[in-house]
Amino acid sequence: MSSPKETKKIRIIFMGTPEFSLPGLQALIEDKSFEIVGIFTQPDKPIGRKQILTPPPVKVLANEHHLPVFQPEKIKSEIENIINLVPDLIVVIAYGKIIPQTILDIPTYGCINVHASLLPKYRGAACLNAPILNGDIETGVTIMKMEAGLDTGPILRQSKMALNGKETLADAHNTLSELGAKILPETLHDWIDKKIEPQMQDDTQASFIKTLSKEDGKINWEKSAEEIERMVRAYNPWPGTWAELNGEIIKILNVKNEVVEGKKTEIGKLFLDNGNLLIQCGQNALTILELQLAGKKAMSAKEFINGYKDKIK
Repeated sequence: MSSPKETKKIRIIFMGTPEFSLPGLQALIEDKSFEIVGIFTQPDKPIGRKQILTPPPVKVLANEHHLPVFQPEKIKSEIENIINLVPDLIVVIAYGKIIPQTILDIPTYGCINVHASLLPKYRGAACLNAPILNGDIETGVTIMKMEAGLDTGPILRQSKMALNGKETLADAHNTLSELGAKILPETLHDWIDKKIEPQMQDDTQASFIKTLSKEDGKINWEKSAEEIERMVRAYNPWPGTWAELNGEIIKILNVKNEVVEGKKTEIGKLFLDNGNLLIQCGQNALTILELQLAGKKAMSAKEFINGYKDKIK
């Protein structure tokens, strides 16, 4: 008696780089109907003060599972290699490079991207930060078929995450990376089986978020305490939130998720209130929980009060 015919596995090339990519890659590895024929990730980079050459998180996970890894400086140089890998699908999660149309056209079922926003809102790189910074009540992930435009492709599936106004960037990162991984395998199967009708994005509702730079983290104390509190949650650890106080750079790492009403002193000045360290903003004041002076280690507000009384009004 002959054995039943084995179902042909779906050949996948995965493109991703940071920790955000890992749950999605792990989900594909665990689905035995997929065969990952290549991992494309960014080159190893020098990290930290000692500039130690460090592999990206996706490479580390790929090596653990003995998957072939490619780290081109320019993805355009890999067109022939990608063709030879004969992919049915290319799955992209936070790769960090623009993929040209010549590559998008290679796989049988196209290139599928997991994007950390509810498209068409927040196209672009800083999509994790924006909902926190803007005080949105929800965010989510979008799985879409890629096209040449930046995050403009038709939507295959979305999943939402409610925001309660207390989430940090780390909270959004971890929840959304897992949320994307949860719906990814089923979405890919449904797409291949033609169970999904792609939904075109409404470009009139689109918003674009630029790549963040260190300068974006500079705090303007003329803003309200509420705006600055959201900024601290949205921008740590990168690009960080910082300001010049008394002529030197100070990083604001953590603040209380409540504002103190009223004006106690000059805008941008530190002061004490019932033993707490506060800073006056354009509207109301903000309680600082953790901060860091230039060249010093991060410290709690209590440690700062004990060691740097001369910097407080």
